[in-house]
Amino acid sequence: MTTDDGREKSATRRRAAALGYDPARGEAPRLLARGEGVLADRILALAREHGIPIHEDRALVDLLARIDVDTQIPPELYRVVAEIIAFVFRVQGRAAELSR
Repeated sequence: MTTDDGREKSATRRRAAALGYDPARGEAPRLLARGEGVLADRILALAREHGIPIHEDRALVDLLARIDVDTQIPPELYRVVAEIIAFVFRVQGRAAELSR
């Protein structure tokens, strides 16, 4: 997008990040994917297709955008990510109970 005088104007683009966590491995969660625009849309579409809960948090995505894909999250993010994982486990547990 550009302004009247031809300078670039920053447009707000959709951004997404995907985290993975395997409690059996005893490791911190990993950043599995991150992207903007079309790539972010694809990450979100795949999550929906596979029934993966989506949590919207622009500040967290901004922080995750700074780390490399396929690396563990830094200790500074443990608490916020742990809260999200706990929420996902609760949601998945309720879904399992309802499907019985």
